[in-house]
Amino acid sequence: MSNVTTPPMNPNSSPPRKINSHRPTYSRFTQQELPACKPILTPTYVISAFMIVTVVFVPIGLASLFASRHVVEIVNRYDDYCAPYGSRSDKVRFIQSDADKTCNTTITVPKHMKQPIYVYYQLDNFYQNHRRYVKSRSDQQLRNKNYENDTSTCKPEDSVNGTVPIVPCGLVAWSMFNDTFSFSTNNNVKLPITKKGISWKSDRDHKYGKDVFPKNFQNGSLIGGAHLNESIPLSAQEDLIVWMRTAALPTFRKLYGKIEVDLKAGDTINVIMQNNYNTYSFNGKKKLVLSTASWLGGKNNFIGVAYLVIGGLCFVLAMTFTAIYLVKPRRLGDPTYLTWNRSPAGH
Repeated sequence: MSNVTTPPMNPNSSPPRKINSHRPTYSRFTQQELPACKPILTPTYVISAFMIVTVVFVPIGLASLFASRHVVEIVNRYDDYCAPYGSRSDKVRFIQSDADKTCNTTITVPKHMKQPIYVYYQLDNFYQNHRRYVKSRSDQQLRNKNYENDTSTCKPEDSVNGTVPIVPCGLVAWSMFNDTFSFSTNNNVKLPITKKGISWKSDRDHKYGKDVFPKNFQNGSLIGGAHLNESIPLSAQEDLIVWMRTAALPTFRKLYGKIEVDLKAGDTINVIMQNNYNTYSFNGKKKLVLSTASWLGGKNNFIGVAYLVIGGLCFVLAMTFTAIYLVKPRRLGDPTYLTWNRSPAGH
């Protein structure tokens, strides 16, 4: 057995340095070696895809239009005729005065309307999506009574005389819609309006506190809209909850209540309205809407038309591609179509 002598290490020499490599750790993902699907859009696949879209979209569009056509909707604009004839030249002055705002009208039911019949009020040219308007509220104050003084985001309707906080504060609550409607038939039989359940359940349960009550609301010198009952918590004041869910467009509808009685075709409904809400200052419009509902919701032809248009367009494209494929077929992957295989003349 041979003896191998290891040469002594020079104490003045430095240890070998470790070479740092910037090479990433090998991975099939980073090296793009994972199995992949690379579909080839052959004419058969393209035509089949367009036909599948046609077969699916056209029946949905027809069903949507059929459901929308069966919705009975009555729209009655009342802001013009509810202003007295002598005050129509200065409607703003009339709506801001103490004059009687009661207005009567009649509505004839065109078709049989099954319960529940939804009563909406519609406002036109009212921009609830204005940035300053939307931000003028305090969600924490609405949810928890311990945040009663949290009114920093509610200006200019944050407090009374700069000391006493307003609950609910902000321009959104302050401008709450305050027109009222009552309905009766020709036989003077009142049609009760149910207001229970007109707001979102998630809003009632999570966004508005059961221990939060209105305080100092509409006590300022300038009254914006409706008053609130200070003995009822905000979670039970569903008119307020519906109004506080701001609309995205300047023309919108909000649910006022439900009539849970069937109305027959030809019935005449007497409506007594309190024309309190000021839309004359900004050339707005007010409308009363009575509507039934289908499985799709209210009356809306746009969805059905959109499905039919897309389905019809896909059908036209499928037929066009089929005709081209049959008249002038082309072998898949034909190399003669490569640019370097074509003649200089481009043929």
